[in-house]
This record gives sequence, C-alpha cells and structure tokens, in this order.
Amino acid sequence: MKKILFAVAFVASTVAAIAGTPEGEKKATIDTKESKLEWVGEKVTGKHWGTVDIKSGDLLIDGDAIKGGTIVIDMTTINSTDIEGEWKDKLDAHLKDEDFFGTEKNPTSTFVIKSAKAKKGKNGNTHVITGDMTIKGITQSISFPARITMEDGVLKAFASFELDRTKWNIRYGSGSFFDDLGDRTVYDEFQVKFNIVAKM
Repeated sequence: MKKILFAVAFVASTVAAIAGTPEGEKKATIDTKESKLEWVGEKVTGKHWGTVDIKSGDLLIDGDAIKGGTIVIDMTTINSTDIEGEWKDKLDAHLKDEDFFGTEKNPTSTFVIKSAKAKKGKNGNTHVITGDMTIKGITQSISFPARITMEDGVLKAFASFELDRTKWNIRYGSGSFFDDLGDRTVYDEFQVKFNIVAKM
C-alpha cells in the first residue's frame, strides 16, 4: 500500500512539474475583455487621462491566495480619453514616441507578481502586491495596495497607485532633471488604476 501511495504522489508531482504549475496551485487566465487599465498624467497646466489594453496574463492561485503571475500590457494601445480630434492624435503619438514609452522598440510592458500579502488598508484594500515592473526594458520592483476577491473560480482585483516614470528613464518635462521648465513641467508621478478579472 505504501508503495502504491508513493507512486501516486510521485506521478502527481511529476505531472504538476511538467505542467509548470506547482502542486496545489491553479492557473487563472486574465480576461482581457473584462479587465481594464487606466492612467492619469498631470502637468502644471492640467492633466490627461486614458486607457491601455491588457494583452495577456495568468495568475497562480492557491486556495484564495495569489502566489504569482504575469501581466502583459500592450503599450501600442495607449489611448487618451479626455480629449478628441487633432489634439488627441498628437498626445497619443507623443506618449508612444521615445520621449515617453517608445512603443516602436518596446511594444509591451510586463508586471511579474512576486507576492500578494494579506493586509487590510484604506478604501477596502485587502492585500499588498509586490512585483517587478518592466517598462522600456527597465525593471523596477514596486509594491502597492489592492482589493482582491475570489468567488466561484473568478478572481477580481482592483488597485489605484502612483508610479514615478523617471525610474524607467522617462524624463520628458521632468523638473527633477531639467531647469526653467515653468508651465511646461510634467510631474514625475502618474496614476495607474486597474481592474483585473481572472478565471480558472
């Protein structure tokens, strides 16, 4: 009997290793149609906001806990939604060029989740997520609070936080690097909001 149980356990662990998912963990695929990523950028004279599409992603789930995962963001879909017409086209093009995100050379950004620790906070936040954010080929570790729920095999996560763009060498209009910009100054930090829906 012991030999049989050992054999079953060995086969189960081998299958899990081949599948690339540790035993006990399940993979949840991000629904890119239901998921949403929004941004807000500010300057001295005002602000702009818009969206970016999530291209793909998977999360590793153990029970109700996130153990890891990767989110791929399609930077070529940067879309300002606060203006229209010619000014919108100019802004979108500028955000995609080398002054900002250089999407021709770097069409995607990625966020690799390292941990999601339970921690109650403001605005109903339930966790602190830590991971590696790669933008323009530069990787930086970031942490932010998030609200995570799991029900009937569907994980939902919401977060709102700020990133300092200069950490990814995006310095256009930055008062931290250029003098006498006046009302042409673009603030270093921009806001990111996301709603993630992932299904097992």
